[in-house]
Amino acid sequence: MQLKMFKLSSVLLASLFVTHFTPNVVARPAKSGSGIITLPLRRVHTVRNDLHPQILLQHHINRGQSRLARMTGRAGPSLTELTNAVHKRMVLINGRQGSRKVRRNGYRIGSSSKSSGVSAASASDTVNNSTGGSSGSTAAIQPTANSSLGLDIIGNDVGYFATLQIGTPPQDFRILMDSGSADFWVGSATCQSVNGGGCGNHVFLGAQESSSFVDTQQSWQIQYGTGAVAGNIVTDSVNIAGLALDNHTFGIAEIETTDFSDNSVPFDGLMGLAQSTLSEQKTLTPVESLAKSGLIAEAITSFKISRLADNKNDGEITFGGLDASKFDATTLVTVDNVSPRGFWEASMTAVSVDGTDTGLQNRTAILDTGTTTIIAPSSDAASVHKLISGAQGDGQGGFTVPCTTNATVALTFGGNSFEIDSRDLVLKPVNSNNPTGDCVSGISAGNIGGATEWLVGDVFLKNAYFSTDIGKNQISLAKLV
Repeated sequence: MQLKMFKLSSVLLASLFVTHFTPNVVARPAKSGSGIITLPLRRVHTVRNDLHPQILLQHHINRGQSRLARMTGRAGPSLTELTNAVHKRMVLINGRQGSRKVRRNGYRIGSSSKSSGVSAASASDTVNNSTGGSSGSTAAIQPTANSSLGLDIIGNDVGYFATLQIGTPPQDFRILMDSGSADFWVGSATCQSVNGGGCGNHVFLGAQESSSFVDTQQSWQIQYGTGAVAGNIVTDSVNIAGLALDNHTFGIAEIETTDFSDNSVPFDGLMGLAQSTLSEQKTLTPVESLAKSGLIAEAITSFKISRLADNKNDGEITFGGLDASKFDATTLVTVDNVSPRGFWEASMTAVSVDGTDTGLQNRTAILDTGTTTIIAPSSDAASVHKLISGAQGDGQGGFTVPCTTNATVALTFGGNSFEIDSRDLVLKPVNSNNPTGDCVSGISAGNIGGATEWLVGDVFLKNAYFSTDIGKNQISLAKLV
């Protein structure tokens, strides 16, 4: 596999990876028997205190705009535009010396790899979305649903992965769960990093590791918002919470950017859970294969993602149905997926702040577990913050809100209003020495999508039970219990 396959178009590089994986706690599935399976989701805290919160905010905005561009099929910002946006914030923060100050703290702009040919696709950018948690990982508790695994959490609620088994004999792989892409892959036993050397301290797959492994020699490649991988299509046994997919078709990564190959990256691969029409591998997603094989009743994926501050660690991902113990059934709404491309996009009929209607109607929201924040059109983001006392815009798409705000932003889907906890609206203090001053807002502005399209990530999704149904092309949301 040649390095020319990669075109690295993001300003975010592996210098932002400072996560530390703690391997001694592994979430296990609950017993099967109900036609659905649920996996625990695990949290990995991230430390990035050497980057100014305004720089981290620009990373969120850059990633969100790049991701939204791919999701809507529009041209995204260029590398130069993304880099200039970061430089503007450096000047805003530190004046003419800002650039040097930030770089001394470990931030790097640009990439040494230059080539073309990799296909553009949405992917999880959460591994770089540090909001300043503590080092280590927090495992999910034993899930409540039958045949279940929990979702462990990366960073301060910035991403989620589960553990499943691949190969003969089976090995445990930590897999990032992403509703905004549609390819499933793990690292190859012969994986090489674009920066040279191997692909880090991860679990890998190949003929030496698995007697049931078959390499088709068909190549595939994908570019994410903050990295890229390329490799071959393979078949092997995949076991998800006790349900065995024999000869499942998926990808191995022979080449990875450091966004995935770095030792600090806490997962071994990625599972895209959008619709397979988006797949660069041209294969069924695992949930589609489980349904086709009769191992689950329907191609449904449901998320309950937990919040670090609650210390409940009860995140889980359920295949085949919904875990009724996680939500209030009287609040459950089901709406059509309006995305023509296979992402999960719902009509959003209203937005309010503390019960006051913003006047924003007939919007749509791409619901994406692979995005940490919310990216809204500029005028919409301004309308929301106008109703939050003490909120301020910075002229570059970002906003600050008082760290002590009790403001509640609510999004309406299917006639039900879903509130965002004020703790999720507040990301990190602008001044670490003043934790009760101004904080970076979890809602930013970006104009890559249409004038009515929002990209809605975990800032919102921590506050709702989120379920997708490929067979019916529908999305369900409910209030958590």
